[in-house]
Amino acid sequence: MASAKHPSDSADLTNARILVVDDNLQNLELMQAYLECLGCGIETAADGVEAMQCIESAPPDLVLLDVMMPRMSGFEVCRKIKADPVSRDVVVIMVTALNEVADFERAVECGTNDFIAKPVNKHELLTRVKSLLQLRLLKRQFDQIGSSDLQPSAADVHGLRDRGDRIVPPPPGADDEASIEGNDTSGD
Repeated sequence: MASAKHPSDSADLTNARILVVDDNLQNLELMQAYLECLGCGIETAADGVEAMQCIESAPPDLVLLDVMMPRMSGFEVCRKIKADPVSRDVVVIMVTALNEVADFERAVECGTNDFIAKPVNKHELLTRVKSLLQLRLLKRQFDQIGSSDLQPSAADVHGLRDRGDRIVPPPPGADDEASIEGNDTSGD
C-alpha cells in the first residue's frame, strides 16, 4: 500500500529564508544540513551580534536561535527581533539545552514562537520549521492582499440579513437599511 503524501510535503518554501544562529560550528553545520531538503534559502550566523546584522540587513522568515551564546544571548536577540516593527513577524524557534521552567518562561517573555531541545532531532526540526514557515508565508500573502479587498459589498451584507436585522455593519457608502422590507426599527 502506497503511503499518502502529507499536504505540507508539497508546500513551496523556495521563497522562504531561514537564519540559523549557533556559536557551535558543529551544531550550525548539522542544522544547515538537515534544512537543505526544504529548498529554501539558508544563512548562518555564529553569534547574536552577527545574527542581528543579518536580520537588520534583510529579515529572514524564520530564525533558529541558540540560547547560550557569547556577545549576545539568544534571549536578547529574540527580544530585539520582536521589538523592531520591521522584524517582529519573523518566526523565532529557540534551540536550547536548557530545560528549566524559568528558562522557557524567559524565552516566551522574549517573544519566541517555539522551542526545540538539543540535541536536535531531524524529524522534529523539519516538522516544526515547515509548519511555522508555511504559517509565515501565508501571513505574508494575507498582508499583501490589503484590507481594501476585504470590504464586503452591499450585496454581501444584504445576503447576511434576516428581516432587516444587522449582522454586520454596512459597508461604507451603503444607504441606511433601517427601512428595508418595510421594517421599522424606531421601536414604536
